Amino acid sequence: MAGVSRKISAAAARSHTRKPKQNSLEVSSGMFRKISLVLLMGFMAWAYQTVQPPPPKICGSPDGPSVTASRVKLSDRRYLAYKEHGVSKDQAKYKIIYIHGFDSCRLDSMPLSQELAKELGIYMVSFDRAGYGESDPNPKRTEKSTALDIEQLADHLGLGSKFYVIGFSMGGQATWGCLKYIPYRLSGAALLAPVVNYWWPAFPANVSKEAYNEQLVQDQWALRVAHYAPLLTYWWNTQKWFPPSSAVAHNPAIFSRQDKELFPKLAEWVKHAAQIRQQGDFESLHRDLMVGFGSWEFDPMSDIENPFQNNEGSVHVWQGDEDLLVPASLQRYVAGKLPWVHYHELTGAGHMFPFGDGTSDAILKALLLGEK
Repeated sequence: MAGVSRKISAAAARSHTRKPKQNSLEVSSGMFRKISLVLLMGFMAWAYQTVQPPPPKICGSPDGPSVTASRVKLSDRRYLAYKEHGVSKDQAKYKIIYIHGFDSCRLDSMPLSQELAKELGIYMVSFDRAGYGESDPNPKRTEKSTALDIEQLADHLGLGSKFYVIGFSMGGQATWGCLKYIPYRLSGAALLAPVVNYWWPAFPANVSKEAYNEQLVQDQWALRVAHYAPLLTYWWNTQKWFPPSSAVAHNPAIFSRQDKELFPKLAEWVKHAAQIRQQGDFESLHRDLMVGFGSWEFDPMSDIENPFQNNEGSVHVWQGDEDLLVPASLQRYVAGKLPWVHYHELTGAGHMFPFGDGTSDAILKALLLGEK
């Protein structure tokens, strides 16, 4: 019996020594799952923080830039900054609202000589689009909201029931918005090298694809992100692994020969360059990319009708045939779908042609007087 007891005790002892090993494996497996979960949550938190833009520095707020411009208060309590040019409103025969382009502001209005302003009686007001310069950001900005901002600006300034709009580059997209949403307020419109959205449905796939592939590779990727993954737009244009949008980075490769020749005329831009993005890149530049190349509520080629059926006004599109930012091929296609648009293509011109000698006068005379 004693021998049996000894055997049972030995077996029990072996069994006892095996149990801690099993428990140890279970504990290790449980710890691994917990650690993995913590690491995953940490990675997700890091990724979320990485793609989130910093909050804008609102002009006039305690930690924001100071307010130096004239501003109007909109119905949603945002402020819109503006600058007046030409003759006074009371003396003006023609009243124009100018819409600036990408990475620009109210101080970058198209040239307007005092001689022409006095001769024709031109009053022009330029304004900072939402998030630029000293205009408050609009987190709900769409292709429609800028048109409604323009209508309110006109009412605050007492421009009357009708006025003209001129939009340059990305401001041209806002001009399409005016033609869609406030055509009853327009006396006429001019779009200068208006940025085209490659995803407008009326473009045949082969036409838009061919033009899209003419861009720099870095721009193809930047616009894909803005269109398909807009929440990553800030991250894409601030990360260091891949080149961002060339327009954001001021890559000289996007400028044509004529553009570079016009650089001396744009020297004033350098003096206030810091003011353009002073409230943050996201609500100005990145929001522009997200709205401009996102999915629009309308397609200019199929959803806009001629607002001047009785020829009491006109719509003009001006485009340089050597523009490296906006493909002339797509501009021609848009104009071809809208026979009531007066299309002007300038030989040898790049994207910055409105700032060439005499060009702005020709644009204004065509819009206001119907001159060719």
